[in-house]
Amino acid sequence: MSEIFKNNISQHITLSEEELAEFYGLFQKKTIKKKQFLLQEGEICKFEGFVIKGLFKTYHIDSEGIEQILNFATENWWITDIDSFTHEKPSQLNIEALEDSEILLISKSDKEFAYQNLPKIEKLFRVMTQKTHVALQRRMIDNLSKTADKRYTDFIEKYPQLYQRLTNVQIAAYLGISHEFVSRIRKKIVNKK
Repeated sequence: MSEIFKNNISQHITLSEEELAEFYGLFQKKTIKKKQFLLQEGEICKFEGFVIKGLFKTYHIDSEGIEQILNFATENWWITDIDSFTHEKPSQLNIEALEDSEILLISKSDKEFAYQNLPKIEKLFRVMTQKTHVALQRRMIDNLSKTADKRYTDFIEKYPQLYQRLTNVQIAAYLGISHEFVSRIRKKIVNKK
């Protein structure tokens, strides 16, 4: 069993070794190469995933062909298109590996099986969903109320290891600003030192 998976679950709920082994057994391990898609727009998302190794981006291409990154997922993070997964409808999103990655995937039917046979799992996903809602709410408030400079500095302070693994273009697409603007902000920060 993956130690990182075991530690992630224990941050949210307490499972016996048997319950944990049964839950872990519902996942399929998959290796994804850099630039390979886990999900493409138009497909139905048939998984929730837990990243063991690597880095993913979830994004949408707008009507003008501009990439808008909703989120990143690195080791110890969960990833899915919750709308497509829940409602079994075509995704509006792409999930792409930014590095060679390993991920554990659980299907909707196996997740439902866990809810029925391992009642604590429902609590696990409820707690994680609440944390996700809080993070999304904070991000929306930040995007509406903070300057691009402040959003950038907050991002690098909150995610220093992630920041080092991303390009200016990727950070800009996440923050909703141009990569030229990110370059200017970086230069300003370097000049202040």
